[in-house]
Amino acid sequence: MTSVKEIHVDREPDADGLGRGTFYFTDDYSVFDWGRMPDRIPDKGTALCTMGAANFELLDVNHVPTHYRGVYEEVDAGAGEPKELGECETPPRTMAIELARVPELPVDGEAYDYEAFHAAAGDGYVIPLEIVFRNTVPEGSSLRKRRSPDEFGLSYEEWPDEPVDLPEPIVEFSTKFEEQDRYLSRPEADAIAGKASLDRLEELALGVNTVVTMRAEQSGFTHEDGKIEVVYDDGTLKVADVVGTFDENRFSYDGQELSKEVVRQYYRRTDPEWVDAVAAAKRAAREAGDADWRSRCEETPEPLPPTVLDTVSDLYTAGTNAYTGFDWFDAPPLDDVVDRVADL
Repeated sequence: MTSVKEIHVDREPDADGLGRGTFYFTDDYSVFDWGRMPDRIPDKGTALCTMGAANFELLDVNHVPTHYRGVYEEVDAGAGEPKELGECETPPRTMAIELARVPELPVDGEAYDYEAFHAAAGDGYVIPLEIVFRNTVPEGSSLRKRRSPDEFGLSYEEWPDEPVDLPEPIVEFSTKFEEQDRYLSRPEADAIAGKASLDRLEELALGVNTVVTMRAEQSGFTHEDGKIEVVYDDGTLKVADVVGTFDENRFSYDGQELSKEVVRQYYRRTDPEWVDAVAAAKRAAREAGDADWRSRCEETPEPLPPTVLDTVSDLYTAGTNAYTGFDWFDAPPLDDVVDRVADL
């Protein structure tokens, strides 16, 4: 299980090809790589499944290969053949997918053995990279700490407080299966990608970015950044996991951030002791050459207040209604939700 999705296997992937299974989207959430947080956001799972399915079906129309096979409504209980989203009468929580192998990634301290990973991977595996695309540099973007504005032809000496539009989308690569994600140089990413071409991965990410950005603009959103995960299937690259949701991507609406970043920023303001403790634990683990940072963290996060949970739930549901152009949820108008988010 991931921190927010349960993975159910119907047929294991093997040397002969990909397997089949499902994602069950829970209402759990995670920030700062903590894993499952102490409470749940109502309807978050169905909102993510619905929005993710809509994007996968948009990618299919645009001839982008994915591991998506359809969805199940809750009444289906994951039985029978999966449906297209348009066949559903209620928002789905379960997504049918193809499964690829994820070999063990051996680690000694902070040294990860990618040669062993790829020796076991064969021709069908989850590429151990996250491919990040950026259209803007919003508040909270890690790019602000790692790179300067002039690298992108921007005239600022320092990053301003407000979001900054990039002249062209950029693509970066980070690790996926390491205990602490880290951004990679292009040669480092190329060595980790295995049989997958880095140029093709970049092209795929930019294609996904274009599809999601166009849909966002049609719905009144600004698409700021996002990421994809990819399966290598005997030479074919397939977009995997889930794509274009308020967890994987950052969106804004009428200048207000509408994504999981809202929760991150809320914790930075209201529970800085825990946020600082997480950062310190990660730093100490890196300095010690130890992948396990969580055991070094002496603080735990506080639950979100009920009013905040309600607002964030409405962010996901009203946002999904607006993005998909269909009222899947009995949610307030998005403009009202935006006002409440701004007051958090």
